[in-house]
This record gives sequence, structure tokens and C-alpha cells, in this order.
Amino acid sequence: MSSVASSGTRTVAALAARRERSQAAIGRVQDTLAAMRRENVRVTVAAVARRANVSRTFIYDNPQARAAIASALANLDQQRTQLRGAPDGQQAVWRERALNAEDALTKAHTEISRQRTRIGELLGQVRDLQAEWDDETTARITTENTSLKQRVRQLTADNRMLEERLAAARSTLRFQDRRIADLESRIADPATMT
Repeated sequence: MSSVASSGTRTVAALAARRERSQAAIGRVQDTLAAMRRENVRVTVAAVARRANVSRTFIYDNPQARAAIASALANLDQQRTQLRGAPDGQQAVWRERALNAEDALTKAHTEISRQRTRIGELLGQVRDLQAEWDDETTARITTENTSLKQRVRQLTADNRMLEERLAAARSTLRFQDRRIADLESRIADPATMT
């Protein structure tokens, strides 16, 4: 009778240990799914099993794990459905930024050209009339010339910054276009989503 009782106790203990291991594995699966959602990583059974350190068989056999993955995939499908409408708006925002950057760049080029023309005119006047001007006038014109040169340097720096912003906006727009094409191809071919 004591061997039957100790055998029953061991069975109960083994079942409890198995339940604990199973719950820990389910917790790892759920944590992995949450991390994958945060990292925007594609959810597949194999990827979840690998990252959660469980077998694929465990995921397929365990109803809680299977439901968690099904829920994550359903959320992913819902997000993809929402993204179908969003890229146009998002793409429009990036296009607007690129157009604004191009407009600012054009204005900066125009201002720089105007300032260079003005500096040339003033330098010509200085050379033509230098003999007729007294020291005070020469100092004033030199100061104006210096301030105009500083303005040209500032506009050149602004121009460079706007060109960098425009390049960044164009790069982002190209990335968004590739991302949209990738999402559309995934939507069109559901076999690649698993």
C-alpha cells in the first residue's frame, strides 16, 4: 500500500512539475510575441518557437500557445489592413515635406544669387570710388561688405542644410515606397505571411 501511495505522490508531483514547465513555456511564448510586436518582427510559429526556446510541437499541441499566436497573427492582419489605407496619407506627408524642402532650397538659391550680385555691385563701387572716399566711408562700406559676406556664408550654410534635408526626405520617400511595395506584395501573396 505504501508503494502505491508513494507512486501516486510521485505522479502528482510529476504532473505539477509538468504544468509548471508548461505555464513557464506559455509565458515565454507570450513574452516573445510581445517583444516581436514591439520590434515589428514577422510572426511565424518557427520564429516564436526559436525565440521562446520551445518546440513547434509544443505550440501546436498547447491550446493557450496556439491561441496566443493566432491572436498575434490576427492583430498583424488587422494592422496590415489598416496600413493599406495609411500609406497614401503617410506617403503624402513625405511628399509634402520633400516639396517644402525643394521650395525652400529654390528660395535659398535665389537669395544667394541676389546677395552675390549685390556684393559684386558694391565691390565695383568701392573700386571705382575708392580714391574719392574718406576713411569713414571706406570703413562703412567695408563693414557692409563684411556683413554681406557673412550673410552669404549663412545662406550657403542654410542652402547646404536644406539640400541635406531634401536628400533625407527623398531617401525616406524611396524607403517608404519600397516598404509599401513589400507590404502590397505580402498582402497579394498570403503564402509568404506564414
